[in-house]
Amino acid sequence: MRRQIAARALAGVAAVLVALAAWGSGALSPLEDATVDARFGVRHVATPSEVVVVDIDESSIAQLGAWPWRRRLHARALDRIRAAQPAAIVYDVQFTEPSPHAADDVALYEALGRAGGAVLASGTSDDRGRTDVMGGDEALAEIGSRAGAANLPTDREGVVRRYPRRIGRLASIAALTAERVNGRPLPASAFGADGTAPIDFRGGTGAIPHVSFADLLAGRVPAAVLRGKVVVVGATAPTLQDRHATATSGHDTMPGPELQANAIWTALHGNPLRDAPLWIEIAGLVVLGFTVPLVSLRARLVPTVLAAAGLAAAGAAGAQLLFDHDLIVDVIAPLVALILSTFGTIIAAYALEARRRRRAGAYGRALEHEVAARTQELRDTQLEIIQRLSQAAEHRDDETGSHLKRMSRLCGQLARAAGATDAEAEVVEQASILHDIGKIGLPDDILHKPGKLTTAERTIMQTHTTIAASLLAGSPSRLLQHAEEIARTHHEKWDGSGYPAGLAGADIPWAGRVAALCDVYDALLTQRPYKRAWTVDAALAHIEAQRGSHFDPELADIFVALVRAGLPPFQATLSEAPHPPLGEGDASGRVAGDAMYGAARERRGAAQV
Repeated sequence: MRRQIAARALAGVAAVLVALAAWGSGALSPLEDATVDARFGVRHVATPSEVVVVDIDESSIAQLGAWPWRRRLHARALDRIRAAQPAAIVYDVQFTEPSPHAADDVALYEALGRAGGAVLASGTSDDRGRTDVMGGDEALAEIGSRAGAANLPTDREGVVRRYPRRIGRLASIAALTAERVNGRPLPASAFGADGTAPIDFRGGTGAIPHVSFADLLAGRVPAAVLRGKVVVVGATAPTLQDRHATATSGHDTMPGPELQANAIWTALHGNPLRDAPLWIEIAGLVVLGFTVPLVSLRARLVPTVLAAAGLAAAGAAGAQLLFDHDLIVDVIAPLVALILSTFGTIIAAYALEARRRRRAGAYGRALEHEVAARTQELRDTQLEIIQRLSQAAEHRDDETGSHLKRMSRLCGQLARAAGATDAEAEVVEQASILHDIGKIGLPDDILHKPGKLTTAERTIMQTHTTIAASLLAGSPSRLLQHAEEIARTHHEKWDGSGYPAGLAGADIPWAGRVAALCDVYDALLTQRPYKRAWTVDAALAHIEAQRGSHFDPELADIFVALVRAGLPPFQATLSEAPHPPLGEGDASGRVAGDAMYGAARERRGAAQV
């Protein structure tokens, strides 16, 4: 858990730091501005009633003549506007230089005086904020007018989104107009640290009410349209090239006078659209940067990703809601933090999971190795116990001990030849060592008697099968279960005349039938106190004679073929016998043995051990 917490914390911290760096460098500003533009498009506002634009449009130019017009036309327009009793007049046409007609300049100056003054546009000022509009600031003051900075700042994409409080020492048109209408200047606190404020656009191009300059001069504009409003006069004709890209104009542009009208509306209302405080921006960024890492501590990958998507949607919705309430919060930087932290969390989770799997795999391999070692140790211990038990019989009879080793090897090889797998044959080979373990319970006088046993002694001798079975019974070990089966049934005969249960045919366990054949063969070749050793020929003849009565006929055929073929395992076994095996070196005998080996494997089927 500590590693998970540390990994998630690292993902969150890295995401927040990267997002903060990108945000602070301004790299995200174009994207952020685009989101603000989108928020303007979603927001619904009413048509503004405080401002109206008088268009110097293409129709007016067509009716009144080529631009620029003589200033007496502007004087007539001022008189028309004054008669409607506006709240203020803003003339977004620059009158910096005297015109060729001095009488026209006087007419304009006097019309401004009759109108009670206006805010006039200026593109330049000196270091003290003074202009040359209509003869200078002193002349303007005499008629109640002031010149304001008409320039509006653009961002790196050339889009106008903000207006300034002043440019240099010259107040902006919007700030001057708001002061003129409201009777007080806008405080510096209403602007950002850079001295600008977001323009609270009332919509796209055309959202501000418009009237034609020519219609105004012709008296076709009702006074009520202008009464009590800020009237902005300016060039809107595209040929006059006073058009600008704005936050709400989209692929179109907005005429300069309408742009000024939007800035004026913003200033009149005290710059209602504000940038969020720095602490809110940072808090939002940190929250989005750390939420996903925290969620991932309790949730899986898919819920975590869904939570991130939901958080992004909630952040966008919240930003729009705040925008509708005049607060601009950044969404790109927090979104970057969210995306980075999400990917960082996924990568951290993947790395931890990969590490966990590697460790689990290593632990599994170590555990598997340990289990294998313990299994081998148990197997070795089990084999050691079997060997020690078989040695108990050797202490009773040295010849029996050698017989056990030879007989077990014979059992293993016959089992393989008869179709058993290597693992099955190995179990038969190891289990057969204990086939005569029951003889440790027999009296010495019977076990070592050189002559023929009496009926009573024979009955006692036959109990070694049941004694061994009782010693080995009840074990969960597969090896000891086979040992018990072999010890109990290796004296049963195919025709049912054996002991102790008189089983016949397939009722005799297969391993018992294998052991019966190998036990008799080795016993025949070995000298015992009660008999002389037989030759290999005689032993094989006996097995052939007893196939179908004493021995499983199929196993008997396989065994005889193998011995006559002189296969290596039987050569090694027979090298201990007093006579060489029949068929040793005989190619025809070996081929017969191989054929018998293959046929037996096909016939074994479900009868395998």
